[in-house]
Amino acid sequence: MKNKLFSGESINIEYKVEMPKKSEKYMKTVVAFANGRGGRIVFGVDDKTLNIVGMNPDTIFQTMDSITNAISDSCEPKIYPDVTLQSIDDKTIIVVEIHPGPMRPYYIKNKGLVDGTYVRVAGTSRHAEGYMLKELILEGQNRYFDNEPCEYLEINEDDIKDLCDKMKKIAIENIWNDEEKAAIRDVTKNILITWGILKEDNGKIIPTNAYALLTGKMQIQPTIQCAVFKGKTRAYFVDRREFSGPIQDQVQLAFQYVLEKINMGMQIKGIYRQDVYELPINSVRELIANAVAHRNYLEPGNIQVAIFDDRLEVTSPGMLLNTVSIKKMIEGYSRLRNPAIANAFAYMKIIEKWGTGIPRILRECKEYGLKKPELIDFDGDFRVNMYRREEKSKTTQTTTQTTTQTTTQTTTQITTQTTIKLTKNDHEILQVIQNNPALSQKEIAMELGWTVDRVKYYLNKMKKQEAIRRIGSSHKGYWELLIKL
Repeated sequence: MKNKLFSGESINIEYKVEMPKKSEKYMKTVVAFANGRGGRIVFGVDDKTLNIVGMNPDTIFQTMDSITNAISDSCEPKIYPDVTLQSIDDKTIIVVEIHPGPMRPYYIKNKGLVDGTYVRVAGTSRHAEGYMLKELILEGQNRYFDNEPCEYLEINEDDIKDLCDKMKKIAIENIWNDEEKAAIRDVTKNILITWGILKEDNGKIIPTNAYALLTGKMQIQPTIQCAVFKGKTRAYFVDRREFSGPIQDQVQLAFQYVLEKINMGMQIKGIYRQDVYELPINSVRELIANAVAHRNYLEPGNIQVAIFDDRLEVTSPGMLLNTVSIKKMIEGYSRLRNPAIANAFAYMKIIEKWGTGIPRILRECKEYGLKKPELIDFDGDFRVNMYRREEKSKTTQTTTQTTTQTTTQTTTQITTQTTIKLTKNDHEILQVIQNNPALSQKEIAMELGWTVDRVKYYLNKMKKQEAIRRIGSSHKGYWELLIKL
């Protein structure tokens, strides 16, 4: 207990050398703790030196009563602290423990809800900004922003069908196994209601914020900002791009941007050549998808995907939810901030089972021989750093995809066991796959100006000819070229 109490001020510990004459000086911290993950205020410790000063033993019980009464009288809803004494080095301190409150937002009564609500950020108690207050209100009522009605948006049956059809199309495109494709069920209006994407009120269908985000129709639609920087800081841009539109499309566009900018090398397995990205691409996609699915949409900022010489950095607006910690995330714990969006993303095969993302990313980076990714909860945002191989990192002038050259002796090993006669169309589609193995069927079709059905025909044909094969899962893998062009 002593080590925890004297580890320095943090998100859940604050020190006071004495009880202030004005209770408001510590009441901000009381309501901030109640609005967050709870915490302790320790009276009798110097906050600058952590020296134990102790409280006056003659009046210590009176002081305890005064603290308890001040908290009970000053806060709305009422907060009931645990106030205890501890003796350390022959001196007695008062420890006031505030538990996470279930009836948020908590605020200082005489300041009112708007001016008197505080939250804990980076070891300090700060006045809650408007979007923070809105989220606390929703949280206290067990509601979610993405489930809330989108008042300004009107839709009809055709709009609903269009979203249902597009979601199924994306789900099918993200699956490569024909049996799994056939098993994808239709999305219906009732399913969208069950997921919270639509609401029904007196027989009228009302779109929610999730519907607006999935169709790109929010009044201020959030975007994903992508950039490549020179070196290891944000001092110099090399390239930047911003993706808007439906959030599920933003995920794919940002993912493709990263693949275009990171390095790609080559491995020889037996007689085959395999193109390999420097980062595990399934984990890259998972990072971006999780940022979109779990961000705070009340906060006005945008998701940022930044590529530096030494790392890929994905930053998502919004602190971790109060019951979530980095330690819990590493162990696989997850709590949904946007359940309607999570349901839609899970159906479209954009995210996997909830809670599995971070453990899988850590495992894949370890298998890749990369430094352990860094998870950071700071100043109202959540960030994940995925580190590149330092010995292979180059200046961002060369961060576009490169193909590792091998010796002529090695290259001659890349042959097929049988001779395949290729048509002009075969060559065209194989060239696209060689340039970017992670492209989906839809993206290959767009690249060539073909229909998706035509792409499917040639992919199936060349799989049977053993000219290509699929590596990894059906919706997060990539194509491997088995012949030399």
